[in-house]
Amino acid sequence: MRLKDLQVCFSVSKKSACSCQSVKKSGEVFRLKEHLPADDLTAAERRKKEYEHYMKREKTRNIIVAPSNSPLRYPIHGVQVIPLNTILLPGLQVDASLPKYTVALEASLGTFQVNTSGIPEVQINGRGEKHLEIVTNDISVLNHILRTTTYTSTLYTIDSLDIVKFSMGKYLAHIPVSIRQPPIVRLHDPGQYGNISSLVTITTKTFLRYEKLRELLRSLRLYYPDIKVIVADDNENIEKIEDPNVEQYIMPYAKGWFAGRNLAVSQVTTKYFLWVDDDFLFTEQTKIEQLVDVLEGTDLDIVGGNVEGNHFSFKLLLEEGDDEGDCLHWQGGGYHQIEGFPNCVLSGGVVNFFLAHTERILGVGFDPKLSRVAHTEFFIDALGRLRVGSCSHVSIGHQKKERPNDKQLAKKSQEYSKFRQNTAQQVKTKLGLLYFKNRLSCFVKH
Repeated sequence: MRLKDLQVCFSVSKKSACSCQSVKKSGEVFRLKEHLPADDLTAAERRKKEYEHYMKREKTRNIIVAPSNSPLRYPIHGVQVIPLNTILLPGLQVDASLPKYTVALEASLGTFQVNTSGIPEVQINGRGEKHLEIVTNDISVLNHILRTTTYTSTLYTIDSLDIVKFSMGKYLAHIPVSIRQPPIVRLHDPGQYGNISSLVTITTKTFLRYEKLRELLRSLRLYYPDIKVIVADDNENIEKIEDPNVEQYIMPYAKGWFAGRNLAVSQVTTKYFLWVDDDFLFTEQTKIEQLVDVLEGTDLDIVGGNVEGNHFSFKLLLEEGDDEGDCLHWQGGGYHQIEGFPNCVLSGGVVNFFLAHTERILGVGFDPKLSRVAHTEFFIDALGRLRVGSCSHVSIGHQKKERPNDKQLAKKSQEYSKFRQNTAQQVKTKLGLLYFKNRLSCFVKH
């Protein structure tokens, strides 16, 4: 199957088994159910039950097709009401010449009301109820009443959809009414001067590499002397970082990679945070302001740069499957260029050097079950929730890997390598997590 064919088939809605094949021989296919613990005999049933509960919480949208020829005029999109509030139903009208008109409105999550003040010879049944009927012999009277028809939400829900039925004789129309509580606005004040320190916090995690962390901070202070740095630290033997603009948060020993990310980001008070590894190196090309320009000038939630010229980004393509789960395909590269930013592309994931909108990332979080090597897993959780971009024009350096002459440093380096390597059991655990949490049947790396 060619890549083009693979992408086309993703757009077709179906409930058959999705494809778990790679488009090239060198690709990897992980059939996730095979990586569950052998003694776990009820995982599939538990996953099914959890998925049913998930779908109850998620918004469901029915496909509404307008009839090709109908005397009913009605809105097919854009009608929205705040829970327990009342709105005027716009655009209701009948275009027909009949001796008598009987028009009905029916709702599930709301009630109707009309204004008939001063209008004679009209029959109204169901005022203030879920089913309203209007009977009249006069088309002008009918349309006048329809223009006064209101819908009142009777159920408090932050995001639901009521399909209102609008009917006359054999003609039936469906009007989608969105019942939605708009989220309260939360704005970040950049301060009177709006400098980079008021917009961005640097975040990192360190483990067994204090010498690398200190070199990172030394390089950072050459270009950003006052910007705040938050360090999540799960070392056993703690070394105090002496820097007035560094907040060092101590965790239980070897608590883990994603737990550290969660902790660091949870303490950010600025609009954005810049994630860096503790062995990175700021250079003249590490211009945070240029990444801020991208986020401020687009609707992106996260934008990555490049590390030592490695502009690493990837796509995640979700293929709908059957009851066994969906198929997720990983491919290198990006989807397409971002308008107005020729050095940037939309992508599914980026390198470990990225600027992100703090509150948006906290809405996804970093799964603390992933304690060692993990990165793509965050972007899998973020798929469909975060808008991701990758830019090549902002870069950061990487500290050279050298053999330490000091025996103590050499011992730390060896110990770090043990934690840094993905064991077979850790890989199995991660793949099993994808099976249950993300309801995937397979993960394919092309």
